[in-house]
Amino acid sequence: MVLAVVLVADVMDLLDATIANLAGPSIRADLGGSNTTLQWVLAAYTLAFAIGLVTSGRLGDLVGRREMFLIGMIGFTAASVACGLAPSAGLLIAARVAQGLFGATMIPQGLAMVKQAFPPQDLAKAFIPFGPVMGLAAVLGPIIAGVLIDADLFGSGWRMVFLINLPVGVVAVPLAFRYLPEMPRSERRHRLDLLGSVLITAASAALIYPLVQGREAGWPGWIFALMGASVVLFGAFVWNERRSAYPVIEPTLFTHRGYVAGLLLLLTFFAGMAGFMLVFNLFVQLGLGLKPLYAGLALTPFALGIAVGSALSGAWLGPKLGRPVLHVGLIAMLLGIIMVGLTVAQWDLDVTAWRLAPGTLVAGVGCGLIFPPLFDLILADLDENEVGTGAGLLNAVQQFGGAAGVAVLGTIFFQLLPTDGYSDAFGSVLGVAIGCWVASFAVVFLLPKRGR
Repeated sequence: MVLAVVLVADVMDLLDATIANLAGPSIRADLGGSNTTLQWVLAAYTLAFAIGLVTSGRLGDLVGRREMFLIGMIGFTAASVACGLAPSAGLLIAARVAQGLFGATMIPQGLAMVKQAFPPQDLAKAFIPFGPVMGLAAVLGPIIAGVLIDADLFGSGWRMVFLINLPVGVVAVPLAFRYLPEMPRSERRHRLDLLGSVLITAASAALIYPLVQGREAGWPGWIFALMGASVVLFGAFVWNERRSAYPVIEPTLFTHRGYVAGLLLLLTFFAGMAGFMLVFNLFVQLGLGLKPLYAGLALTPFALGIAVGSALSGAWLGPKLGRPVLHVGLIAMLLGIIMVGLTVAQWDLDVTAWRLAPGTLVAGVGCGLIFPPLFDLILADLDENEVGTGAGLLNAVQQFGGAAGVAVLGTIFFQLLPTDGYSDAFGSVLGVAIGCWVASFAVVFLLPKRGR
């Protein structure tokens, strides 16, 4: 039941991180705003989540993980209702920030409580469902959003994609009260490194904000100055961590080469995936003129491929091959995305979801092959006392990579759109996503050959 409650929380988080991919055009048509507004409706959530995740994980160690999880889930549900009732784009973005912060409060506590609930010999098995569930949730988000928007329940339109979290939260919160374990007082920390928390938050915000806002602002000098400041702030954070008696991130994690490589792998992989998902949905809705329902259904082959690939990898290929299954998955994913790009290049705006289906299916199978063994391989070298913190940081980096991917690939797409048109802009973004996954392919060689 602990695992079930935590997975429900993860699904709520990932669905809300991706549904705005598809709901964005409908939101803009209703509330107004620019292309940058579309990016912020999505990026506001992932940015707030990414910058809050590491610090909230430490707060869980300080005041109790169960307590922080419940605060996060209740707040997330309330913020979802605020999103669904938002009367303007500005208030919707503010509610999305609140959603992201409460999501960041909830998610790292769940991973730590899974570690607390399972004995060491079963911990690796407990982490196996996270990969496939997270992958499917990320892809199913736009499909579910398309169905809800098209159904227009009670005349709600796009608002139901947020309001649907209310019944989920009403069910999940009592389950969390009932089943989540209390954290022993002896395990609780006595202090939080406030300087480290402020530095990592400021550094993350200083990097993502200009990436999203730069194109709309015309790339003034202060945008580049802010990105340069983020590098300085990250450096100051590292300097502070080395000297802190209560570091925000366990320093021993970075002594494991495979774990550090895993962080880089998640950063590049999810940057490419989140950016691709955003631009694919924009292309099929704005470029091809598909309604939200059909735009969501255009990703059905991708979701089906993930299900097939996850089943193959989890039941057979992952245990049999170990690390090489990640390379097989990345090769299949790259092949599928290249097929999508060639199809769009051939048919331009006459392309249909059926013509895109073979490429998205192959890409989905490749993606599915990657997810089941991913966390297990990255966590393989960690000691038992490092697994909980290590898993929480992995989630933070995944979300940060997604936020960066949305910002960078979305900016490239909208920057090229006025001169190149939808098809060429989409193809250019695919090239950037492919570059991210080629980098991921190289990093995989640094991971352990087998999981825990």
